[in-house]
Amino acid sequence: MVELRLLQAFAAVVDAGGFARAGARLHRSQSALSRQIRDLEHELDVRLFDRIGRRVQLTSEGEDLLRRARRLLTDADSLNERARALKMGQTGIVRVGATPQSMETFLAGFLTQYRRRHADVEVQLVEDGGARLPARLERGEIHLALILAGDARFHWRVLSSLYLLAVVPLAHRLARRATIEVSELADVPLLIPRRDFGSRQWLDAACQVAHVRPRVLLESGAPNTLIALARSGYGVAIVPSNTHVPQSGLRALPVIQRGTAIGGWASVSWDPRRFLAPYAERFVDELEAYARRRYPGRHLTLRAPPLPRLKAPGIITP
Repeated sequence: MVELRLLQAFAAVVDAGGFARAGARLHRSQSALSRQIRDLEHELDVRLFDRIGRRVQLTSEGEDLLRRARRLLTDADSLNERARALKMGQTGIVRVGATPQSMETFLAGFLTQYRRRHADVEVQLVEDGGARLPARLERGEIHLALILAGDARFHWRVLSSLYLLAVVPLAHRLARRATIEVSELADVPLLIPRRDFGSRQWLDAACQVAHVRPRVLLESGAPNTLIALARSGYGVAIVPSNTHVPQSGLRALPVIQRGTAIGGWASVSWDPRRFLAPYAERFVDELEAYARRRYPGRHLTLRAPPLPRLKAPGIITP
């Protein structure tokens, strides 16, 4: 019978892209990890990797078995989580993935209240770009993720609408506008998020449809930096509507495409294949209730066209 630790080593080598980095993540020596992979290949009587110099590449057999190995690891993880929840009751750890601006403008206020009510639940935050969080959720690195709703792999609860905004100083020629068409950004110097931000993907997709090549002065992972530079007149900042935009001296304009809003629905999402502990379910309930009252940026998007409603929100299941 194949041991789970060998399957964990197999998946770790693939995810890390090699034995050295996988060994560092697992706190094992490279030689020990290599022995485990050899043991697994011997146990399965299948070659999992082709070794090309210092590089390793999955064989076709390895690709097939990796999918099955991940399913087994997911099932084992769910079993452990279930046993832990049954034993510990109201106490546990919930790992929540979110972007920096979601932590700053939304989670910080919520967690202050949540910790007073649930002192025995440890909330561990994992910071990443919105484009990478779904993969981390699917791999089981986090229990919940603040991402866009609609990914068929996950269940979700909608928190609020999110829009793409252009932020300009009050003296800017666009500041008197209610909205701005993406085609009008063609000759405007732009300050935009990095490619791992979901809002950047919105912008890139809209520009492609409009046949616009953006004039980019800066790509940054810090929305507040983009806004500070926009205030100085250096360019127009493109940010999601949950970013904190100071009301003094700045104007935020919803970016639209042919009269249609550019954006999506913010959600708290989870992988239905994995057991969600009761305390994590309550976390979702309370986060959703808090969002109805306090989700950031709603006042910035009053002039934006409404977003299409999602057909079917996710439902927490035991």
